[in-house]
Amino acid sequence: MSGIFLNPKGNNAFTDIVNNRINKVFVDKTDFIGETIDRLDSDAKLIAFTRPRRFGKTVMAQMLASYYSKGADSTAIFSNRKISGYKGKKLIENQMTAITYETYLNKFNVIYIDMNTIDRRYSTYVNSEKTENVSDIVDYLEYSVISELKEQDVFVSILKKANIGNIGITNALSAIHNSLNITFVIIMDEWDLIYREYRDQKVLQKKFIDMLKGLFKDTEGLACISLAYLTGILPIKKYNSQSALNSFDEYNMLAPGDYAAYFGFTDNEVADIVSSSNCKVSHHDLKEWYEGYKIKGINTYNPNSVCKAVSRNECIGYWSGTSSNEEVIRLINMNYKGIKSDIIRLLDGIRLSFNSDNFQNDMTSIANKDDVICLLVCLGYLGCTETTNGRKLAYVPNREIRQTLISLVKGQKWSRRMDAVRRSATLLNAIVKKQDGKIVAEIIQEIHNSPAVSLIDYNTEDSLTYCVMAGLQWATLDDYTAHREVQTGKGRADLVYEPDNPEAPLIIIEFKYGRSAETAIKQIKTQEYFKRYRRQYRNIILVGINYSKATKDHQCLIEKL
Repeated sequence: MSGIFLNPKGNNAFTDIVNNRINKVFVDKTDFIGETIDRLDSDAKLIAFTRPRRFGKTVMAQMLASYYSKGADSTAIFSNRKISGYKGKKLIENQMTAITYETYLNKFNVIYIDMNTIDRRYSTYVNSEKTENVSDIVDYLEYSVISELKEQDVFVSILKKANIGNIGITNALSAIHNSLNITFVIIMDEWDLIYREYRDQKVLQKKFIDMLKGLFKDTEGLACISLAYLTGILPIKKYNSQSALNSFDEYNMLAPGDYAAYFGFTDNEVADIVSSSNCKVSHHDLKEWYEGYKIKGINTYNPNSVCKAVSRNECIGYWSGTSSNEEVIRLINMNYKGIKSDIIRLLDGIRLSFNSDNFQNDMTSIANKDDVICLLVCLGYLGCTETTNGRKLAYVPNREIRQTLISLVKGQKWSRRMDAVRRSATLLNAIVKKQDGKIVAEIIQEIHNSPAVSLIDYNTEDSLTYCVMAGLQWATLDDYTAHREVQTGKGRADLVYEPDNPEAPLIIIEFKYGRSAETAIKQIKTQEYFKRYRRQYRNIILVGINYSKATKDHQCLIEKL
């Protein structure tokens, strides 16, 4: 009784990760299954999680399919995972009964709908010139599910007797439920694809919503469902015809609820990952590159990027270009109330206050700057925290996103007119061409005095490092790679800018707090931080920077090796 949509076998990304954990990162989040067990056949049986792309939504959906599906045999997968310790109670045949994770293991008819797959399959179907009364992707979705239902001996006669055609998924499930008194688990991954990829097709969107309303709102559809689990990128509660979906418990980036630990990696989970002898990247680098999404007070890492960094032994940007990058450019170029300048300020480190109350949760109903910020949060390009007065603060969460946004902004002609971009070019020029420590110190002082830097926290060499990296980020993105705490010579260099072109100068920067720039330069030489680079780079520039707590001034000394 297994197929593509009905009762998948369980051979998917989740089981692949579990079975190949030597070569891949596996973080056990199977205890989330227990959260869904508690919701079975209850008033809370409809649940939706929306997160940015590459935040593990699909893997979690496939985990649930592997657990619930009658088409799978998942005993070996779950018997020694966290879910195996689950114990609960359920009202079964009017009696409170103790249950374990085995009570529902592979016991449900599951309908698994991956909207990305539906989209691809529909394109193939259209090109095959088949009709079957299928006129659009919504028809094709219903047709595909009903076709698999009709392939099952136990269902086919019921559907034939009820005169179920190729369209009408709610009617099909209802006929089966009324005849056999069985219910279904429905899992829909990337449910909002229709609103993202078919954004201008209002008639199609209404048709899709009407289908969902039949399943998740009407009494007939709800009676057939023991659990519904939806994932997507955009929140769902304010779409047109919102009554179709307002019965869902929804958890999104603007209102994450209490399930933050299940989506993305936590700091403790990353600590466990780096403790493995197979891991060659540091916890510090993973935190700098991929953490920073503060969801319900929990610092969360982008799981996909962490997995790739550990697999490739390299922390770089894995947030590869997609259509959402084009969307970000479109949103910024709307320039509501100076959002271009605000994006620059966010990249410089400030936190921007915004209101999410009127956000309509789609990509077309953008009316003001707050809507743009909300959408960027939902897409994962910004993080957010909530203030005591109910407003939210947006910020750039980590180095990976910062690098992505800088690259997008630098591609726009207007960015060249921005003060921060011009200042960055001036700072790099002062280091590389002029070797003018006075100009460098003045620019760092300016950054230090900006709203992006807290004077209270400006008390370590890390604070100095932040100022310099913030100042250089625009000018160095295309031509340099920045390395912090590099093991070289007889110690660790604070900051190294390594050029892509070996003919360009390598920059080694050492920071001091409350000492002197001369001391910083002397340390670079004494500890021979330049030694590992001498063969590859003929041009090496040494930069010593000091901040005097007494005078509140910066000093900079630059030497060419």
